Amino acid sequence: MKYLVTGATGFLGRHLALALAEQGHHVVAMARSSVRAPEHGNITAVKGDILDDEALRAHTAGVDGVFHCAGRVSRDPADSTLLWETHVVGTRKVLTAAAAANVKRVVYASTSGVIAISDDADAVANEDTPAPLRYIERFAYYRSKLYAEYEAIEHAKRGLDVVIVNPSLLLGPGDLHGSSTGDVKKFLDGRIPMTPAGGMAYVDARDAATGMALAMEKGVSGRRYLLNASNVTLADFFGRLARLSGTKAPTLRMAKGTTLARLGAGLLERAAKAVGAEPPVDAVSAEMAQLFWYCDSARAEKELGWHARDPVATLADTIADLRGH
Repeated sequence: MKYLVTGATGFLGRHLALALAEQGHHVVAMARSSVRAPEHGNITAVKGDILDDEALRAHTAGVDGVFHCAGRVSRDPADSTLLWETHVVGTRKVLTAAAAANVKRVVYASTSGVIAISDDADAVANEDTPAPLRYIERFAYYRSKLYAEYEAIEHAKRGLDVVIVNPSLLLGPGDLHGSSTGDVKKFLDGRIPMTPAGGMAYVDARDAATGMALAMEKGVSGRRYLLNASNVTLADFFGRLARLSGTKAPTLRMAKGTTLARLGAGLLERAAKAVGAEPPVDAVSAEMAQLFWYCDSARAEKELGWHARDPVATLADTIADLRGH
């Protein structure tokens, strides 16, 4: 098959393009810059922006399927407009171009965070969990990804075959831009002052790429598929990192709740900026780390035949890769 992969120089896109090429498919690897495009005999690197209609028309022509992985990761509220343009407008343009080119199927890479955010440590989201709008409205990244999903669902209603894949936090080797593994790097550098009270979910980027490929083959149009390997408290996550890396975990623990964390981090952020220093944590990240992001991959396992590798092995590979760089 011939597939277009947008965002092919990103963390997920690179792994996906290489995995598809290894399976014998021809991959058109599209990114705004082809400098870091994955190299393989079955991969053709092309330069293009998902906001560029002409580029999309050119690169969707003649492909059997589209994997839409292009995106931007930011926790900065100042990037709200940029995130909206990239995720909502960009996704709309990709889907429109795919429909015009009569592409057989589009697989869109969303995130588990559009449904899996809670202040309840016992809550585990599945694909039918309602979007937690009271939290999403505070986080520009997840807000833009949710509305991008709405674009995908609307195009599916119009007849375009679209499958949505929702990985949790991507870890593992190969994060060249540091978009997903930045917090692990902060831990290794001893730059996390306290252990938050929340919990996280993560998955190996290589397994997420496998899930994307399986969704192209076996997914049901208009459906979501969560991909997750581990639900773990931040305290236990830091404990795993400490055992694997030899780096000590923070001894101080944050009290439960988001308000105090947000206010405290905001004060530290302003104080650090006043003296020209980098703050240890920003207010948005502090608030996010007090929440629980747990989710369940049962649907992907049952319908796609997807399985995650040992999540501790993913952490070991993440640490080795970061240290290697």
